Amino acid sequence: MIQQYHDNLNFDTDKPILEMRDLCKSYFIGEGELKVLKDINLSITPGEYVAIMGPSGSGKSTLLNMIGCLDRPTTGEYLLGGAGVSTLDDDDLSSIRGARIGFIFQSFNLISQLNIIENIQVPMFYQGIPEYESAEKAIELAEMVGLGHRLKHRPTELSGGQQQRVAIARSLANDPLIILADEPTGNLDSSSGSEILDILHGLHDQGKTLIAVTHDEGIAKESERVIRLFDGMIDKEEYNQKRNER
Repeated sequence: MIQQYHDNLNFDTDKPILEMRDLCKSYFIGEGELKVLKDINLSITPGEYVAIMGPSGSGKSTLLNMIGCLDRPTTGEYLLGGAGVSTLDDDDLSSIRGARIGFIFQSFNLISQLNIIENIQVPMFYQGIPEYESAEKAIELAEMVGLGHRLKHRPTELSGGQQQRVAIARSLANDPLIILADEPTGNLDSSSGSEILDILHGLHDQGKTLIAVTHDEGIAKESERVIRLFDGMIDKEEYNQKRNER
């Protein structure tokens, strides 16, 4: 199944890179059912910069898990790169996450024992890329986010903003279909957060597809489209409003 998924990655760029159709997610507690996502219909095209927002408990984290192939929907369909992933098993979902989704986390999720180069290399290691090749690419990515002078430093020797730069570089290591950012400025001061917004803006200008789950209105202003969740449902009125100016 995973090979079939990869064979389908040469999709028409005019078509959605990500599509959810009538997607629902429920959790069953005893005999009760907790509906967290309800009839989600979502389409994102290649190169879009989308912010997903909503109050606590609105379903943002669950939607992030669906988009990132960390969980499966209860009902409905999810297509990534034109291929259905809703019913794949854990191993196939893990393969897709590693090869096709770049993650940026609020808490950075760097490995403290590894230096910058080694942290950026981690996704490439799991894809079987030779060490000399992954090291060369890791250096290139570190330089791209302005850390070419800190290559041998470990996370504890970096500021929060610098750690997030490493996380952004790591998210690009496998040239993912989408970059999924979970509160990327949440643990940063305003100055560092502004720098991270500039980097994300630059990635979007390069044609990367960015999806940010966030409370940060700064990200909302930078994005092309804001998708707001309320009680597990998408606000339809705002969903189709694509921003022409940022």
